Amino acid sequence: MREDILVSLLEEVRKGSLDIKEALQKLRHLPFDDMGFAKIDNHREIRTGFPEVIFCPGKTPEQILAIVKRMNENGSNVLASRMKKETAEFLSAHFPLGEYFDVAGIFYVENKPLVMNSKTVLVLSAGTSDISVAEEAAVTAEKTGNRVERVYDAGVAGIHRLLSARDKLLSAGVVIAVAGMEGALASVVGGLTDKPVIAVPTSVGYGASFGGIAALLAMLNSCASGVTVVNIDNGFGAGYAASLINRQIKE
Repeated sequence: MREDILVSLLEEVRKGSLDIKEALQKLRHLPFDDMGFAKIDNHREIRTGFPEVIFCPGKTPEQILAIVKRMNENGSNVLASRMKKETAEFLSAHFPLGEYFDVAGIFYVENKPLVMNSKTVLVLSAGTSDISVAEEAAVTAEKTGNRVERVYDAGVAGIHRLLSARDKLLSAGVVIAVAGMEGALASVVGGLTDKPVIAVPTSVGYGASFGGIAALLAMLNSCASGVTVVNIDNGFGAGYAASLINRQIKE
């Protein structure tokens, strides 16, 4: 368990920038903040190294704003996923320094500097149609402390496009392979690199792709060792997992 938040509070008390009552008030809210419609897990960063992430679908803009405000008050970096542009514009009026990544659908507010991992996450997409999911993975990885390289539209239908990026494949700490249709990209990548490969099936494809199920099953049945699979269109899950893996890599 990380203790940096508690150490930081004690240091602020020692320097006189925070009195004991204020420190106790902050500690009181550390387990979680009960907002009625949401309980913000303030211990998430202590347990896992990353703050809680806001999943926007199903929440009103006002609910999202209230959660972002509370997390911002607590000094957390804020990442909200699957956010619509209209909601981002609503939030930007309150958080002008917030960043909205339109293609990824991510809104981000940074309150403290990121601790960067030493290795790179390489994000590959099979086609241009997969880029929105790939960008969700890439931005998530960036905002959890990773350098990210992107190689897009490098599917197996023109495998020379993928092979031209082999140097990046070999130098990355983790590779994320995003593909719809038959989902073959992950297996090919798994056979070209000794790095962990996180496969992301997308819902891109014609009727028999069954909204990404064909790609999901192909990736789950990959004959390439070292390929793991997240859910359909789950770019966030892939970026987060890649960051956890990268944190374990020692130079």
